[in-house]
Amino acid sequence: MAEKSKILIIGVTGYIGKYTVAASAKSGHPTFALVRECTVSDPAKGKLIENFKNLGVTVLHGDLYNHEGLVKAIKQVDVVISTVGSLQLGDQVKIIAAIKEAEIFTF
Repeated sequence: MAEKSKILIIGVTGYIGKYTVAASAKSGHPTFALVRECTVSDPAKGKLIENFKNLGVTVLHGDLYNHEGLVKAIKQVDVVISTVGSLQLGDQVKIIAAIKEAEIFTF
């Protein structure tokens, strides 16, 4: 059986992101969730992140505005999925720049 792709999901605490993380993990993919450090201090989001961990998801702390940290996170995976909200759609160019540097070809 083929090895499952390692998937990084960005925007995991949003409406679509939380379902994407759960679906990836339940499908047996090694799943990584990128969250900002400050996110875990929010009680509702902190609980959601704990639920991800219970599904076997690896939580990585990072930020779209920290290029080196974003590249480091992306280098750990095969696939990047962005579920960032509409207010951050313009920031996806930061994700694309990090993907190019990390030489990941599935976004």
